[in-house]
Amino acid sequence: MGKTIALAAILGATLLAGCTQNIRPTDVDRGILGAAAGATIAKVGGREESDIYKAAAIGAAGGALCDDVRLCQ
Repeated sequence: MGKTIALAAILGATLLAGCTQNIRPTDVDRGILGAAAGATIAKVGGREESDIYKAAAIGAAGGALCDDVRLCQ
């Protein structure tokens, strides 16, 4: 999986998770949104199925942890 897709997955997950501030999401909520963002970015990028799962995992981690580093507060 390319570094560009991984970076896009993290950035997309963080931005998407930050959009949920008014509903007070949990880490699980942000993780689900991040996984969806990561998988979508990889799918649109035309990656293989294994890369889509990797991007979803990266996105989930980025979404769940974005509030811990104060990116989506």
